[in-house]
Amino acid sequence: MSKELKKMRRTALLGSAATLLASFALGAGVTGASAQEADTMEDFDLEEVVVTGSRIIRRDVESVSPLSVTSAQDIKLSGFTRIEDLMNSLPQIEAGQTSFIANGASGTANLDLRGMGPTRTLVLVNGRRLQPGGIYSQSPDINQIPPALVKRAEVMTGGGASTYGADAVAGVVNFVMDNDFEGLEITAGISGYQHNNDNEYMQGLMDARGFDYPTGSSGIGGKTYNVDIAFGSDFADDKGHVTVYATWRKNEEMRQGERDYSSCALNNAGTSCGGSANAVIPNFDMYPIDPATGNTIYSYHTSGGELVLSDNGYVQALDDDGNPYELPWANADAINNSIGDVYGGGANKFWSLDPNGGFTGASGNLYNYAPVNHFMRPDERWTGGAFVNYEINEHVRPYMEISFMRDRTEAQIAESGTFFAEEYTISCGADFLTAQQIAQACTDWGLGPDDSFAAYVGKRNVEGGPRIDKLEHNSFRIVFGTEGAITDNWHYDASVQYGSTSSSTAYINDFFSTALRPAVEGGSYPVFGYQAITPEIAAGMTGVGVMNGITKQYIANAYVTGDLGFSMPTAESPVAVVLGTEYRKEVFSRDADEVFAQGLLLGQGGTTESISGSYAVKELFAEASIPLVEDASFAKDLTLELGGRLSDYNTSGTNETYKIGLNWTVMDEVKLRASYNRAVRAPNVAELFAPQSTGLWNGTDPCGGDNPSLTQAQCANTGLSAGAYGSPSLISPASQYNGLFGGNPDLDPEIADTWSFGIVANPLEGFRFSVDYWDIQLDQVIGTVPAELTVEQCGLTGLDVFCDNVNRAPNGSLWLGQGNYVQATNINLASRHFRGIDVTADYEMELFTGTLTTKLTGTYMLKKEFTPLPGVDSATYDCVGVTSTDCFAQPEWRHTLRTTYTSDSFWSASVHWRYFGKVGYDGTVDTLAAQGISAVSYFDLKGTFEINENVGLLVGVNNIFDKEPPLVGGTLSTNANTVAGFYDTLGRYLHASVTVSF
Repeated sequence: MSKELKKMRRTALLGSAATLLASFALGAGVTGASAQEADTMEDFDLEEVVVTGSRIIRRDVESVSPLSVTSAQDIKLSGFTRIEDLMNSLPQIEAGQTSFIANGASGTANLDLRGMGPTRTLVLVNGRRLQPGGIYSQSPDINQIPPALVKRAEVMTGGGASTYGADAVAGVVNFVMDNDFEGLEITAGISGYQHNNDNEYMQGLMDARGFDYPTGSSGIGGKTYNVDIAFGSDFADDKGHVTVYATWRKNEEMRQGERDYSSCALNNAGTSCGGSANAVIPNFDMYPIDPATGNTIYSYHTSGGELVLSDNGYVQALDDDGNPYELPWANADAINNSIGDVYGGGANKFWSLDPNGGFTGASGNLYNYAPVNHFMRPDERWTGGAFVNYEINEHVRPYMEISFMRDRTEAQIAESGTFFAEEYTISCGADFLTAQQIAQACTDWGLGPDDSFAAYVGKRNVEGGPRIDKLEHNSFRIVFGTEGAITDNWHYDASVQYGSTSSSTAYINDFFSTALRPAVEGGSYPVFGYQAITPEIAAGMTGVGVMNGITKQYIANAYVTGDLGFSMPTAESPVAVVLGTEYRKEVFSRDADEVFAQGLLLGQGGTTESISGSYAVKELFAEASIPLVEDASFAKDLTLELGGRLSDYNTSGTNETYKIGLNWTVMDEVKLRASYNRAVRAPNVAELFAPQSTGLWNGTDPCGGDNPSLTQAQCANTGLSAGAYGSPSLISPASQYNGLFGGNPDLDPEIADTWSFGIVANPLEGFRFSVDYWDIQLDQVIGTVPAELTVEQCGLTGLDVFCDNVNRAPNGSLWLGQGNYVQATNINLASRHFRGIDVTADYEMELFTGTLTTKLTGTYMLKKEFTPLPGVDSATYDCVGVTSTDCFAQPEWRHTLRTTYTSDSFWSASVHWRYFGKVGYDGTVDTLAAQGISAVSYFDLKGTFEINENVGLLVGVNNIFDKEPPLVGGTLSTNANTVAGFYDTLGRYLHASVTVSF
């Protein structure tokens, strides 16, 4: 056996996929490759390979399921130093957690294949699992993947569950590492973002508010520096090979104030700069407290915006239990001229401070919190690792993989605030109130110096600085194994694997709720004094929340593969099989301090409790490749593929996954393929064991504001009184509302069925294409009913399954205070049904004295249907080509097209076109997106230069025309008025790197 073939087998048995020919012959991401192309490979004898999605060694290098490949050349040409930026540019993947997320950042980077969720995308390294990411994420953190060492990244739709186990619902992403690297290579690079700030629409909105913003060229910001070192060599008389690597990458921060289009937060409609009612000069929502009962009087009956007297001369009201009440100590005229929250018009919603010592209307007193928020987080990452193979003899070839990553990032958002989260009781005799304030808040209500009024306060902690979430992740992964020949026809592979990620967060500069109440009510935090708060006072009002967590993954895997020594009567190739077993255990724990556990930081929106749990699974798996027909008139090759896996979970019991596939090579130039796959995803530790706790959801209350989307009768289903219908007080200025979230130990596994049909053809010399239709039906979905959808469906249907989860405060609010929420805990939902077509094509030709190659990868979405609950047809919605509060902005058609000219001398040039089709808008709130999101094209230009045989240079510009990301209103934005991390977020991206190799 040749050394090259031994290396190929080692790579194959470590799970590497084989669209190898595309990578070497064309250096590009394509789907599949034809068997005849094996002749183009000079370095390898391709008598045996392994295809992603199967462990069977075979001659055919085509996957029975749709498979696309991104080569090492594509990775380098992209200029990205974060692997998620590259992967998110693929049409099959939607943006998950990225560096462009600040509020709600997990500090990780994950992949969302087909938009079915990161937990349904199985991520592999050399065919083996990557462990989960950290305290906020149960999905693999691909920050662990060093881009410089990736030989190719393979994306397969469906078909992986029977081979690799659970989580391959949407499919598999397999990173094949260059563990046969030879020599020494050092790459150093620098990159950054530049933009011309000339958005007249956003600048006009900020001028109207008096907000500052940048103009003209931004210069180069958000710089990234990286150094990658790789070394590989044979040892022990070529019996062994070792590859070691180390990488360092540092990203500088960028804040939203560095771009004009993100220098203010748009309102829900996208028509004005919204800002926050938690302002520098505080805003107040104040109510009288009945001196006889101690009840706070929240709302009043109105007529035409004016309070009216009842028949007995008293003002009608509702107490804090929601019961009708009459104010015997006040009159309508006094209240109409005072501080009360009057629904229907008349008085102001909020009051602020007059510099002269009284209360004044708060209209326009908003804080522009956007500029201080991170647009791109700062990050520093170190990685290191090694791949070692050694051949004792042909029967024993041990191998080892080891990797380590340390990543530190900070997610900065605007300063903390009191957020109207608590009702403070203020004595009318308090010495920190001015005489005018006492007259307005007490005397006009008929309250005396021994009585009190209630106040909700909106004060932004600008004196104390922004909130910062300091996130750190340390990942370690090691694989030990051995593989080799049992006989001439049978091979084995046995391995053990351990992966662990320890992570932590220290959340600083958030208001400490237990410190605020006595300070506000006692006057030591002087919110009733005009600009009376100093940085020294603010420093005593904040706390620090700390959490630490660890994930552990233990895997033992062993299998044998070979042929059975017989073939079908119509074929010469023997039947080949795989038989194996696997044990896997997943452990997760998260320890929250009391600050997090009790929700003592006001800016967190609720509690974040500790989690601890584990599950284990024992599995048997088998595969078979059965050549049915060979060298017939109607089929050069017709092969049946079968696979099955029996899994026994200690949490949810036994389930089965299986596959059946058919590869039909009609002739050398045409191949047809079809497959059916059953996949199962068991609930992870967080889904099972996360304590139920409060938090925030983004959206809007459909019963509030000037134009409620639900009728008064429908809003009554949600528990809203007629008097509160359409009130502006129901609308949160920050588009955030209270929710109850958490796990469920009684969850059942998810079940998915995937069908695919495709053709791979080579009709002309140098031209190849593939078209694959795929269909994924997912049932018993683990998730939550979106909170806003719960409120909407409660109103529309009145069904208890929705309405029992809507809990309004007595005044109708879902955000003001803490006694109201929408429940959205984990349950097994009804279904999701996704369907689409993948298209790839590549063409190569000789041109002048060089070679021109063109490669296309595209996806057309046919269906993206969500059914939140069984039996409720009205709740089903289809997200194909639309965006909404429930739908990610994935267009129907999306593609990438790269054209590269490689000269016969020292240079090459590449143009890359990334296209996002038009996305419609399904909603009524966002005026800015009313006509949808227009189609967007980005063009990238790259050049490579061989300075000499040891030095190479790469320079490039992504988004050469400085196209801005599409802007959307507050309910659709993921960060900074756009869908951050999906569309190009920061403008023009410039990058350069130098590679020295020996």
